[in-house]
Amino acid sequence: MFMNRLSRWLDSLRFPTLVIITAALFAIDLVIPDAVPFIDEIMLALATIFFSRFKQRGSRDKPGSNDKE
Repeated sequence: MFMNRLSRWLDSLRFPTLVIITAALFAIDLVIPDAVPFIDEIMLALATIFFSRFKQRGSRDKPGSNDKE
């Protein structure tokens, strides 16, 4: 059930691979210790959220589809 819901959500994104990559980097970065704590974790979390906000273009955004008549 979770994988089905996740798959549908990823299909609705414009850059699903980019979201997966940044989320994986975020998860790896949480495990690896660093000199400045939490700065890079915050940046990767913000990047993941930023990329996940891009939805696929709808039919209204495609060139040639004009709603005015």
